[in-house]
Amino acid sequence: MYKKLISLLMVMLLTSLTLSNSKAFAEVSLFTPYTGLSVTPGESINYSVDIINNESNIQNVTFDVDGLPEDWSYSITADGNDIQQLSILGNSEQTIGLEVSVPLEIEKDDYSFNLVATDENGNQSSLPFLTTVTEEGTFKTELSVDQPNLEGDTGSSFSYSATIQNRTAEEQNYALTSSAPEGWAVQYKADGDNVTSVTVDANSETSVTIDVTPPENATADTYEIPIQVAGSGTSAEETLEAVITGTYDLNVTTPTGNLSTDITAGDSRVIDIVVENTGTAKLTNIELSATTPPNWESEFDKSTITEIEAGESKTVKATLTAGDDALAGDYVTTISASATEASAEADFRVSVQTSTLWGIIGVLIIVGVLGGLYYIYRKYGRR
Repeated sequence: MYKKLISLLMVMLLTSLTLSNSKAFAEVSLFTPYTGLSVTPGESINYSVDIINNESNIQNVTFDVDGLPEDWSYSITADGNDIQQLSILGNSEQTIGLEVSVPLEIEKDDYSFNLVATDENGNQSSLPFLTTVTEEGTFKTELSVDQPNLEGDTGSSFSYSATIQNRTAEEQNYALTSSAPEGWAVQYKADGDNVTSVTVDANSETSVTIDVTPPENATADTYEIPIQVAGSGTSAEETLEAVITGTYDLNVTTPTGNLSTDITAGDSRVIDIVVENTGTAKLTNIELSATTPPNWESEFDKSTITEIEAGESKTVKATLTAGDDALAGDYVTTISASATEASAEADFRVSVQTSTLWGIIGVLIIVGVLGGLYYIYRKYGRR
């Protein structure tokens, strides 16, 4: 008899505990059919969750998200309004919206969290979620140049092709700037138009052309031109290189610029010849030569100049010797300078004068002829 009574009491106690636990944990239930979704970095997920009141009385429920990964964010709404608490009639249900935002900088992986509903008695119900991030996430801008190193002379313009990649989840308006050396001009172009900024859609790219013009006096050297693109919270930069090979130009003149002289037939004249490097690059192996009238001779104290730096000059001495039979008059002698990279020449006007010795001889001949005539006249003139 006592055993039956004890057994009955035990059954009643277990039933009471089961009902109590069922009531404590099943007064409010949470349900959504899509608890496991895949997303990309920077994307937001919207869940529609049914909140079910399993009791006959009204339940006031608050919500929280447990285990949400770092830098993720969420919001809970109902009928378009952010809510902190929801009242549900007995034996009915309401729907809330759970929006979860995934950050841009994130690793590819599976992430889990729980939506927790707590009623006014402190009883909780939990709904687990699994989110798969399908790719590595970033929040940055990338700037690449097809050929960052170009070469040309001072008169050249350098044109670079660049690509701006917006690796964020937002449209970016990029300001385009540069830190070129003084005197250098930098111009950006997009779709053939000159621009100072470009707009790039999220996770997209665009191409720009960068035209770089050196100053006229740029010497042969390698120049760096830093360029920058800056958007909202993200930027990138690249360094262009322009190699100036310089211009090659040569000039032949004299210290005074006078290209004329005089000489006596059969004599020599020394002329100072100035060879100028009027370009922006060094000249090497400059050979000197002269084109003279027939039977004339020319000689240089140095027939070869090893090198002349840009903007500098070297002076050599040229000796011209006129032919003994040169008649009085003007003659042209051409002095040429020929380097590996350039050449030049100058025409010198040389005035030839007859020797004074011949003049004296001529006078003596005339005097001799006159003296002979006088002698003949005195000796034979009275006969």
